[in-house]
Amino acid sequence: MLCRDHCHYCTFAKPPAKIEEPFLAPEQVVAIAEAGRRMGCKEALFTLGDKPEDRYPVARGWLAARGYGSTLDYLRAVAIRVIEETGLLPHLNPGVMTYEEMARLKHVSASMGIMLETSSERLSLKKGPHFASPDKVPAVRLRTIEDAGRLAIPFTSGILVGIGETLRERAESLLSLRDVHRRYGHVQEIIVQNFRAKPGTAMSAAPEPTADEFVATVAVARIVFGPRMHVQAPPNLSDLEERLRLLGAGIDDWGGVSPLTPDHVNPERPWPQIERLAETTAARGKTLRERLAIHPEFATRPDPYLAGKMRAPVAALAGPDGLAIEGSRPEPIAWQDPDVQWKPREIALTFAKGPDAGLRPDADAVYGGLGELPEPTRAWHAAGAVPARVDAEIRAALRKAERHEPVSDEGALALFRAEGPSLAALARVADDLRAEAVGDVVTYVINRNINFTNVCYVGCRFCAFAQREVDRESYTLTLSEVADRAEEAWSSGASEVCMQGGIHPDLPGTFYFDLLDAVKARVPDIHIHAFSPMEVMNGATKLGISFREFLQECLRRGLGSIPGTAAEILDDDVRWLLTKGKLPADAWEEIVKTAHAVGLRSSSTIMYGHVDAPPHWVFHIRRIARIQSETGGFTEFVPLPFVHQNAPIYLAGKARPGASLEENLRMHSVARILLDGFVPNVQVSWVKLGTAVSQALLQAGANDFGGTLMEETISRMAGAQWGIRMEPSELDDAIRTIGRIPAVRSTTYEKVVPRPEPSMSLTE
Repeated sequence: MLCRDHCHYCTFAKPPAKIEEPFLAPEQVVAIAEAGRRMGCKEALFTLGDKPEDRYPVARGWLAARGYGSTLDYLRAVAIRVIEETGLLPHLNPGVMTYEEMARLKHVSASMGIMLETSSERLSLKKGPHFASPDKVPAVRLRTIEDAGRLAIPFTSGILVGIGETLRERAESLLSLRDVHRRYGHVQEIIVQNFRAKPGTAMSAAPEPTADEFVATVAVARIVFGPRMHVQAPPNLSDLEERLRLLGAGIDDWGGVSPLTPDHVNPERPWPQIERLAETTAARGKTLRERLAIHPEFATRPDPYLAGKMRAPVAALAGPDGLAIEGSRPEPIAWQDPDVQWKPREIALTFAKGPDAGLRPDADAVYGGLGELPEPTRAWHAAGAVPARVDAEIRAALRKAERHEPVSDEGALALFRAEGPSLAALARVADDLRAEAVGDVVTYVINRNINFTNVCYVGCRFCAFAQREVDRESYTLTLSEVADRAEEAWSSGASEVCMQGGIHPDLPGTFYFDLLDAVKARVPDIHIHAFSPMEVMNGATKLGISFREFLQECLRRGLGSIPGTAAEILDDDVRWLLTKGKLPADAWEEIVKTAHAVGLRSSSTIMYGHVDAPPHWVFHIRRIARIQSETGGFTEFVPLPFVHQNAPIYLAGKARPGASLEENLRMHSVARILLDGFVPNVQVSWVKLGTAVSQALLQAGANDFGGTLMEETISRMAGAQWGIRMEPSELDDAIRTIGRIPAVRSTTYEKVVPRPEPSMSLTE
């Protein structure tokens, strides 16, 4: 009930002193939903104040302590739990939202809503009911309603009658809503709500609209919106006689009526019993039927209005006519596979079976706490300072690294516990190894990313990029559009295009060949760095050919190298939590080794900071080193910190919010040490880390700045905040600032050209 606004008629919003906790705990939310489920409720109506964290430190603190960046992040997480554990359909009313916020919330809701209330700017001026309420500015609210239309979200809105608006302003409010609906066709319901004065508010003495005035407004709304729009008037805000008049004035919906919870916005006005409401409706010759949070027109035509994952929950409750199945009751639904709640000391610590079993905890310890792990692992999870013995192990491991001697698994784990002076020493040793391996040159490639489709059925829980084909925000580029982008990149000085996309269920396996043909026909000399191991598997299995045959055909058509993405963590237990249906770690390794065998080099990656832990990291890097010793095909190692902001697994409360700065330093430094003599190049991901952190990592073992990209979609959709492109001059400046030499490289590092110093004019 916290809210950053201060509406002069509201008793819903309360200051922190008048509530026990800033938010309901997830368990409380689920308990309320479950109680409703047992009583036959089918909708979970989430009503809350606008962005309370912007106003109240207690709200920010509560969210931060639980790993949430905002109220809307938390709302998304509890909506998922309600779907999974009760089957109720969330209808979200969190106030003003951005396009991006609604895009994320669409995947966890059947519908959303926000009352326009009024389009009158005058009512936001001093002494007006919306003064000091930034989220009640009409333009702001209309933008939210409009963005919902762009996203094809079934949406509820309406007006509040009698808060000081003139008749003209009231009419203009209805017309504003009609205009938005005419553009997008997404408004499923218009609520006409009558103002009720409440004691203790600034408007406690304000006159309420008369019955005639209110009924007339309802009738005007029906005329303005026509026969196909659903028009609602809340039944608890009118007496029996007014309800009968409202039925005669054009309403066809009573809104949400709960047998369990009160109207939190108008708690002094109890809901009428559904039986009495049915009798009132029948008195006007009409029949009362139960609907869902999403109205029938949208439930029966889900594309593009329902996100892919919301279709099963809606279908479980909707009859052929789109209304609720009479007598049905929601049941928990496998909206997402249940997994273990992430907790700081209960990280999954298990490893794939096979010859790489040098650092494997007891299998019985999986998900059951730390169990029988090596002492360094338990120590690093424990609170407090680094034990003296661990600090000694760090020093011993660093001495071995300086002499280019192998570091044991226990020593590597100890390095991942380094902090303070030990962390500084780790970074220094890693940087010295970097200098010995590649000198003081920091390289980058001038390239362009082309994400040719975001349609994907895999369902990776860390991904905010993928969409179903039926989703409004999905896209698939034509071959001509891909070629256009490659040509633009070449004209801008790029030597490489990096092409990756979602695993589109309807594209044939030959589509990958067609992409290569299209780009090479337009830009014959550009290097194509494309198709992750997951895409290779998709193409090969669709065509019924081996990985080798698929890769050889790609090579014949001009593929230059492949990205070693889709690796995440090369441990199947962790991969299951992150990706569910994605290719197993052994398949990833087989495809990469096959690519190397046919003459295609690749990068190698790790994604860390989610449900993993340092034992997984050490095992993963060891596996990369072993593959490299067998094939020599890796060009670089790229640590990719988990971008958590929009990731479903994080928003569901089941992953931590990415890596800390110290973890990023340890990862890049330890990677340099463990890959010493195997993979000469360690790359920083400026898209995920930003320039300043990347500069620090370039002084802790890394030597490559990645690419200019020109456009970047996957990290940006996940919530990365560092832009989508870098100019070569920007990379040059960042590199020279730390005293290093910038150089442009080819994709495979075979050609490295130092960049000239910038010329200076006489004026400068």
